Amino acid sequence: MTGVHSTISVPQLELRNVSARYVERGDPLLALSDISFQIADGEFVALIGPSGSGKSTLLDIVSGLFPEAAGTVLFGGVPLSFGDRVGGSAYMRQRDLLLPWRSALDNAALALEIHGVPRRDARVLAANRFSEFGLSGFEDAYPGQLSGGMRQRVAFLRTMLADRPILLLDEPFGALDALNRVAMQAWLIEIWEAERRSVLLVTHDIDEAIFLADRVIVLSSRPGKVVHVEPISFSHPRRRSLLTSEAFFRSRSRLAEALGLLDEPVEVAS
Repeated sequence: MTGVHSTISVPQLELRNVSARYVERGDPLLALSDISFQIADGEFVALIGPSGSGKSTLLDIVSGLFPEAAGTVLFGGVPLSFGDRVGGSAYMRQRDLLLPWRSALDNAALALEIHGVPRRDARVLAANRFSEFGLSGFEDAYPGQLSGGMRQRVAFLRTMLADRPILLLDEPFGALDALNRVAMQAWLIEIWEAERRSVLLVTHDIDEAIFLADRVIVLSSRPGKVVHVEPISFSHPRRRSLLTSEAFFRSRSRLAEALGLLDEPVEVAS
């Protein structure tokens, strides 16, 4: 009898019943309550919710920077304590956090240096990707000489060079003006389509979430709970024109309703 073998795909990241408390002005507060979801290998997931819903706290938990969390976090199917999670993901916060005394090239290379690559080799490896990230010619520029969008490109290159299987992006374009934000979204999805890393993106922007993600997870007000999961079925490569499609507006309406932004549910033809 011939055996039948099935391949079970292990999620790159999985959260099981994760909750988090912290103290604010002497009072204990429940920030997150019973959060469970998975991110597959190469999947782009966006996390959206009101201010104070615990989105950034959740990224801190995954990255191992928030020790007081209950529940289980698994990387590649392996449950890890908060200390063991440090270094398992690459984390880009809203602020670019570039070091003002280091050039753009040296800032990008820092991720490699932290992981033990000699500085000269790290600079070569970083320089090889400057053109790909639209940074050619800015290797020797210092952060104060760069625009906001260029600084974010450097910060994202530094994040990618860390070569972690999971990318955590916390409002990476939140500080940019509307036009630069749109340009950076298009640039990010192009880079992701080439790399296909697993991504967990925090954003307040519904349009950004739909344009970039394969799934959008909605958190409630504090304590943050998963109240809606919206699958996004747009094919790749993605173009801005999808923002005028009926499917986009259906997803946008459902997400707005889940976030409590509509007075009445919007009926959209199926």
